[in-house]
Amino acid sequence: MSEDSSRAGWLLQARSYLRDADPVLARLIDGRPDFDPRAWLTELPPMDLYGALLFQVTGQQLSVPATRRTVARIQALFGGHLPAPAELLAVDPAQLRQAGLSWRKIGTLRDLAERLTDGRLDQDVLSTLPDDQLMAELTAISGIGPWTVQGAMLVALQREDVVLPGDLALRKAIQANYQLDHLPAQDEVLAIAERWRPYRSLATSYLFSAAFEPADPPPAARLGSV
Repeated sequence: MSEDSSRAGWLLQARSYLRDADPVLARLIDGRPDFDPRAWLTELPPMDLYGALLFQVTGQQLSVPATRRTVARIQALFGGHLPAPAELLAVDPAQLRQAGLSWRKIGTLRDLAERLTDGRLDQDVLSTLPDDQLMAELTAISGIGPWTVQGAMLVALQREDVVLPGDLALRKAIQANYQLDHLPAQDEVLAIAERWRPYRSLATSYLFSAAFEPADPPPAARLGSV
C-alpha cells in the first residue's frame, strides 16, 4: 500500500471517528468535504524539529502576520532558509535582534542550539520520544513552554494526538463553534478535546480551519436538495 493510500485510509477512519464522537466536529467535517489537514504546512518553510521550535519561539505573543514577517527576515539572514543550530550560533546575535527577535527569544534559541550542538540533546532522539518525554526535555529550557513544543509536534513531527489548549486562536474557535458565552480556559479546552482522542491533531486542524477559512456549502446544498 502506498503512503498516499495509507494516509487516505487513516484520514477516512479519523474523520469517521470524530464525526461520531463530537457533533460540532461532525458539522465542521461535513462543511469541509475537501479539507486537507496538511495543506497549511505547504505555506510554511521546510522545518526540522529545531526549525519548528524556532518558528514557535518567534511566534510567542505575536500575531500570525507578524510571526511570518519575522520568520521571513530570519530566513533572509541565512540565505533563504531557517538556520540549523550551528548556523544560528555562528551569527552575531545583534543580527537576529535586527530581524525582529527579542533578546529573550534569542537567548532561548541559542540555549537550545547549544544543547543540540554539544550533544546534550539530539534531534533524532528527541523526534522518537513519546509526547510527555519530549515535552519534559524541551520545557526544561527557559523560554520554551508547552505551546511551543505542541506546535513543533504538529509541524515538524506530525504527531496525531496533539492539542494546543493555550492557543488563543483555538480557544476562540472553540468558543464560537461550541457557542460558549466565554473564552474557554485551558482546562476547558482539554476537557472538550478528550472526546477527540486519539485524533486531537486532526480535530484541532478543523477548528483552526473554521477560524481562518469559510466553510464549503454542505454537499446537499452544492448538489441540490433532494
